[in-house]
This record gives sequence, structure tokens and C-alpha cells, in this order.
Amino acid sequence: MAGREVTQNARLLAVASQGMDDALIAVFDAKYHYEFWRPVTAIRNGDIDGNDATERDASWVPFIDTPMHPEYPCAHCINSAAIGAVLQAEIGAGPTPTLSTASPAAAGMVRTWTRIEDFVQEVANGRIYDGVHYRTSTEVGSAMGRRIGELAAMKYLRPVK
Repeated sequence: MAGREVTQNARLLAVASQGMDDALIAVFDAKYHYEFWRPVTAIRNGDIDGNDATERDASWVPFIDTPMHPEYPCAHCINSAAIGAVLQAEIGAGPTPTLSTASPAAAGMVRTWTRIEDFVQEVANGRIYDGVHYRTSTEVGSAMGRRIGELAAMKYLRPVK
């Protein structure tokens, strides 16, 4: 972030990385504990899900390739919320600097957010719109990530003595 010492930014990036590492350990532990099916599997097998109100749609496909690991909870959501919580702890009650990211795979498109919560929510919505997650998974993943990020910030963003 602009206007800060390089050591402050290095420390912030280290804490964000620690939070993301912890979040990924937690989310993959949960994914393989619950082993919940992805939307593509559920929709294509709606006739055998035990609910007479659902039907099979054998031709349904998500907008992106479905990851080859269980659905619940959302890993992208846990990571974005962990980063968001660390950033929020660092920024405090002050104004949020503009957050942005660019993708070389998307012809230089740049996404920008003025609130951390908007970034976290956009990641969650994107995973649903892509067709690879359910709403509950994104909500749980985001809540897990927020708490893990808060714990990382409490432990590692303490003032240097």
C-alpha cells in the first residue's frame, strides 16, 4: 500500500500469506471430511438424490471447469475472506484504499473495489455464477476465512516492540 514503509507492507503480506495458508489447510480438511457433491453432479443426477421434486438434467454444464475435489466449503471464499480480514485489521476504521486486480488471461481486465466486503462477496457470487458452488458453501467458506484471517491478524499484526 502506498505511503507505508516497505517493512510494513512486507509484514502485511506475510500475515496475509499465513492466513491464506491456514485457511487452505482448514478448507481442504473440511472438504474431505464432508465430501459433498458439486452442482454438476447433483444436477445431472437429480433423479437419484432422494427428492421427488428434482429431476435430472444430463446436459447441464457449469460456466467453468469443475474442480476435481469436493464442493463444501468454498476454498476461493475462505481465501478471499482471510485476506479481507487481515486487510481490515491492518486498515482499522480508516478509509479503505482502492483494491484492484488485473488478469492477463482476461485481456487486461481490471476489477476494482472500494470496500473489502464487496471484494469478498464478489468472489462468493462468482463461484455460484460459475456453477461450481452452492450459496451455503460460499457463506460457510467466507465465515471460516474471516475468522482465520482475524486470528492471523491477532497473532501476527501486533505492534513490534
